[in-house]
Amino acid sequence: MSISLRRRWMAFLIPALFLGFATPAPAAEPHPFTVHDMLAMKRIGEPRVSPDGARIVFTVRETDLDADRGRTDLWLVGIDGAGLKRLTRNPASDSSPRWSPDGRTIYFLSSRSGSSQIWKIPIDGGEASQVTDLPLDVTGFLVSPDGRYFALTLEVFPDCDTLACTKRRLDEKAKNPATGVLYDHLFVRHWDTWKDGRRSHVFVLPVEGGEPVDLMKGMDADAPSKPFGGMEEIAFTPDGQGVVFTTRNAGRREAWSTNFDLYLAPVDGSAPPLNLTADNPAWDTQPVFSPDGKTLAYLAMKRPGFESDRFRIMLRAWPNGAPKALTEAWDRSPSSLTWSPDGKEIYAVAADVGQVALFAVNVKTGAVRTLVRRGHVSSPAAGRWIVYGLDHLRSPVELYRVDRNGRHARRLTGLNDEILAAVKMGEYEQFSFPGWNGETVYGFVVRPVDFDPSRRYPVAFLIHGGPQGSFNNHFHYRWNPQVYAGAGFAAVMIDFHGSTGYGQAFTDSIRNDWGGKPLEDLKKGLAAALQRYPWLDGDRVCALGASYGGYMINWIAGNWPDRFRCLVNHDGVFDMRSMYFATEELWFPEWEHGGPYWERPDLHEKDNPANFVKNWRTPMLIIHGGRDYRVPLEQGLSAFTVLQRKGVPSQFLYFPDENHWVLKPHNSILWHDTVLGWLKRWLKPEAEARHPG
Repeated sequence: MSISLRRRWMAFLIPALFLGFATPAPAAEPHPFTVHDMLAMKRIGEPRVSPDGARIVFTVRETDLDADRGRTDLWLVGIDGAGLKRLTRNPASDSSPRWSPDGRTIYFLSSRSGSSQIWKIPIDGGEASQVTDLPLDVTGFLVSPDGRYFALTLEVFPDCDTLACTKRRLDEKAKNPATGVLYDHLFVRHWDTWKDGRRSHVFVLPVEGGEPVDLMKGMDADAPSKPFGGMEEIAFTPDGQGVVFTTRNAGRREAWSTNFDLYLAPVDGSAPPLNLTADNPAWDTQPVFSPDGKTLAYLAMKRPGFESDRFRIMLRAWPNGAPKALTEAWDRSPSSLTWSPDGKEIYAVAADVGQVALFAVNVKTGAVRTLVRRGHVSSPAAGRWIVYGLDHLRSPVELYRVDRNGRHARRLTGLNDEILAAVKMGEYEQFSFPGWNGETVYGFVVRPVDFDPSRRYPVAFLIHGGPQGSFNNHFHYRWNPQVYAGAGFAAVMIDFHGSTGYGQAFTDSIRNDWGGKPLEDLKKGLAAALQRYPWLDGDRVCALGASYGGYMINWIAGNWPDRFRCLVNHDGVFDMRSMYFATEELWFPEWEHGGPYWERPDLHEKDNPANFVKNWRTPMLIIHGGRDYRVPLEQGLSAFTVLQRKGVPSQFLYFPDENHWVLKPHNSILWHDTVLGWLKRWLKPEAEARHPG
């Protein structure tokens, strides 16, 4: 991979995919892209193809600034892109659409009754009607292949025999003036929520009504997994008489275990769940049955305790076959699976050299073909055509279709055309360079709007989190480089060692070396970008990062202190010791740094930013959320304390109601205004005299 991938998006994607859509003439002169334009985008998700393959139902999220939240409705479009229409319009959010087997009805979740319940709407017109009226919120659901049952998920106390028991206990707690909660095992809190003893359990309910049956009765475990799992972790068996679900039944080891397994339970709850993957001590998930019902496919890792190990596609002859790895030779990690209608291939999405591509995997041989190479593919659904979402650095998600050979690609929706026509965005390129140990490393550069090659532009040097992650060729709603391009900055992003999509060895290489290889890649990547693009002003650069990227900002402050005019640290790790003892998912620091802190303090301390604060002198903006339990608030406060005590110019932006991310629209606006204000303060020409380095 030594050849640079300097290809411009406009040259290779738009002519091939943007077919049949005329761009609306802008009503006024286009303006530079801002956070307000980003929030105005319609966010497409959850495409579901009808049983006859003729239509697609999907969700569209729009920002309601008055309510300071997003609101989601259902839309329909034909497989040929015709007949686009909005199906629901309600102040409450409608989401999670599912087709009935006969294709005449769409079931969905809605909170329009005051509680999240299953509703339905006829496809040929008519009003929505409520299907379930349970005492607890329905958080997700599936429809069985024969249309007789729902598999649904509810938050319950595992020792309760009925939903009424859970509801009664919650009501009693709300009335109790004492607020203390007694814990006897971890998790005490997770992501952004303090645990109250409830678990997400899988229930089965007849579509015609009745009492839900808890398939996980008594299990002190969650399905789907917390905090990010969804209904892709659950599947009905082909005959509709059983449910396969993913859960981590780890007991007191839960906070340091990644041993998720697939369990099988009968729909009537007449037998306890059977562990199908007990022989694998690592992560098993996403069960998907073949169209003929003879094969179960799922994803599996090999190494316990490592959440970023490579997922293999596993196949198991149903019901009693032995599992076998289909993609052992494929050095990519799929994130989603769907079968082709004939059962001969599995369509998989995986990160790949700065893109998130769509692949077809031959079920007999494991041979892999690339169907959609560029951009960020999401939510593939297979019928006569493969339908999928696609976004890239110059566009949010729209729906597309492509045939099974990756040909005849066509865009099906253009919900954001009007907004895109009214804004100016920066063009972008992917480039490569020799990084640590001479190994090829990739990055992206995004030009400022109204680009003039005779000018020199200040640089926003964006550092991704994870660390096993990537900015990718992706339209991001929190770290979107076009916001910086619209404000007159160039954006540079480097996929340093540890990033995903470049092979598992590349991803693994960051273990026990958080401050080594990645920092060298960032140094060499910035130097390569400055040499390749002379319009980048190397004297006016600010580095910004969140999560691991925020860690790297703290690490740079002590180990590369004279390079940048300013730094921006969002929810970054400051002190490895206190981080280990306060974070929630212990498997993460234990894998990354060689075990519990007391077993290998040397490895935890080797790359600890707190050990280098004597070198801190670069102006830093710190941002932290009060509900961030992944990187707790004290990490940001500690860094700010150092800066203030040393007299380094610094600011602290605190969001008491945000978690590891900033999600509320008005908070997002404040975040961007504050960050851009900080960059403008230090990167304008007259800031030269104030630069402490």
